[in-house]
Amino acid sequence: MSIPRLNYAPRSQNQRVKGFDLSGEEQQSPFKAEALTSMLEKEVLIRAAYRQIFNEQQMLMANRLPVLESQLKNNQITVQDFIRGLLLSDTFMLRNVNVNNNYRIVEMCIQRVLGREVYSEQEKIAWSIVIATKGMQGFVDELLNSEEYLENFGLSIVPFQRRRVLPQQAEGALPIARMPRYDAQHRDRLRELGYFKYVPAAPWVAPAWLSLLGKLITFGGAGVLVIGALAIALAAFEIISL
Repeated sequence: MSIPRLNYAPRSQNQRVKGFDLSGEEQQSPFKAEALTSMLEKEVLIRAAYRQIFNEQQMLMANRLPVLESQLKNNQITVQDFIRGLLLSDTFMLRNVNVNNNYRIVEMCIQRVLGREVYSEQEKIAWSIVIATKGMQGFVDELLNSEEYLENFGLSIVPFQRRRVLPQQAEGALPIARMPRYDAQHRDRLRELGYFKYVPAAPWVAPAWLSLLGKLITFGGAGVLVIGALAIALAAFEIISL
């Protein structure tokens, strides 16, 4: 018997405020699979999905899923199914899930799938319990089948950061893409395994012949200075002429 997801109180964030502003260049246009006729338009939608789930740093040819892309282009699966495939892919598991704890995974997936920040620590705990009891598959299914996801994105819209730009304000919500894929806990774990160790550089020791040459130059220069000073003194008493 699985544990029911804990309740948490949603906070009033930008995406929960109903907007009455007119669409413009500042407002993000969602990528919809409906009425896409050309393969170029479908390719643009696919790239938008990769950018949303994988972020710019992981948009590599080696990380693409050609079978999943072909199914979407041939209308065999929905955009929701394509997002599910990206979240459960080996690339996402290797580069995002395996390097984070459950709390970080929840934060990352809430941002990329639901298009908002997490409400509170209670929400992180609630969804982390889902991961612990149902695994990543169950967590992804619950996110994509949630009322919030279906109401905002449905089956055919690529998720995006909702209401990031605020009218009549100099700055809106920060972009989700700024968040690195792992946090300080992962870096601390790598440090414990021996990474990032500071090894001080060994002091440079001059070879013996170079030290001897330096001494000869020093003593020779000192001798020249002494002789020059003595010559100037003798010339001052008109003992010698220069």
